[in-house]
Amino acid sequence: MKLVSNTGKERVIDLIRPLLKRGHQIDMATPEFSLFAFAEVAAAMSGLKKARLVLPPEEDHLALLGSSADRAARNRLQTHWHARRCAEWLSEKVELRRATGAVPQGAVVLRDGEAQPQQGVLGSFAFTTDGLGITPGNPLSLIQASETSDE
Repeated sequence: MKLVSNTGKERVIDLIRPLLKRGHQIDMATPEFSLFAFAEVAAAMSGLKKARLVLPPEEDHLALLGSSADRAARNRLQTHWHARRCAEWLSEKVELRRATGAVPQGAVVLRDGEAQPQQGVLGSFAFTTDGLGITPGNPLSLIQASETSDE
């Protein structure tokens, strides 16, 4: 396992994007889910064969519109379009579950077409632009990533 600083060239998005290939799969648990994070990987996510997603209970805030760092994205006035694309992806590709309690940290497992794990990422991140390292986030977050498929 290696530690990921989630800045520069060592971001969560840089770890998962190369494995979001057509026919692959993703399993993810996340405390927050941002439309703008989805927009960054929407094209690749639509090609996935299968996705499993665990979100916090319905009464928890998902941060769909991101944080203050997403102000520029909100100002592009594409939120409705992103929401529609995300809803289509959720209904077509995703097995969605709601946790009975809070989801304390994020976890992503990327699998190939035969459902064999290729990459695992675990730690204090969420499926948001700052959680993926697209916008500045918590510099003290602890994120681990597997270096081999056996891990």
